[in-house]
Amino acid sequence: MFDIILYSLLTFMATLSMLVFIEECVYIYRKVPAHKKSIIIWVNGAAPVIGTMSCLGMWIPRAIMFTDMFSACYFAIVVFKFLVMMLEEVGGDEAFLRQGGRRKLRISTGPCCCCCPCLPQVDITRRSLFLLKLGSFQFALLKAVFTILSIVLSTNGTFDLNDLAITGAAIWINPFVGILTIIALWPVAIIFIHLRNTLRAIKIIPKYAMYQLVLILSQLQTAIINILALNGTIACTPPFSSTARGYMMSQQLLIMEMFLITMITRLMYRRTYDPLPTEELSNENENSRMINMSQSA
Repeated sequence: MFDIILYSLLTFMATLSMLVFIEECVYIYRKVPAHKKSIIIWVNGAAPVIGTMSCLGMWIPRAIMFTDMFSACYFAIVVFKFLVMMLEEVGGDEAFLRQGGRRKLRISTGPCCCCCPCLPQVDITRRSLFLLKLGSFQFALLKAVFTILSIVLSTNGTFDLNDLAITGAAIWINPFVGILTIIALWPVAIIFIHLRNTLRAIKIIPKYAMYQLVLILSQLQTAIINILALNGTIACTPPFSSTARGYMMSQQLLIMEMFLITMITRLMYRRTYDPLPTEELSNENENSRMINMSQSA
């Protein structure tokens, strides 16, 4: 009886998350400028898509590997789209290059170089912006390539997540994908630190926090639970083995977590999309404010 109530409640959460996302897509298509529509929809859909895939994996345990792969591929695209979204919020690449002429990029940020504060700052040029975009885009592309390769190898029995032997494919593919993930997150962190004050008015800090939370819950939490299950730390409960129960716990947790994140992100992205004031205008307002203060003194 408890299982029926639990599965019904989690399915309702996943369904409601997807309905909220569809309603948000309609709002975005009506209210958001054309060049931002698809980007915001991609970013906004991270939590509901992962929650829906987790629901499918919960009901069809044999498909968990494929649902997890699809969720990981979708989030790999979201990483790149989040970087592009921050650039579009300041007016696009040209506006970013124009406004950033007097500033430099601080590259001593996580997850790659947070322990290297001595690294020099980099000038904002077309080449540096291209490298930042390329660093995130490679993850979206190569993640899809390795996912297809993993599916092909799994049909032949070569790729098995439970096979951690040195001769297995999983022990080579998964760490390499992890390195690609770290490389892709670095440019996003660099752009965020550079633009967080400029985009504070559109709640970029809580948006970035939600993006990081989805990353931690969908990647790190799942990996930790799966490792514990493989080591037998999670007790088996018939008819589920220790590994199968670990996978099931991971899917159920993700459904609840992604439901909450979907509700929170809806409040953040549902706003009036007015253009941000240019840096020149803000500087003029600052100067006039200082003049008025000196005259009143």
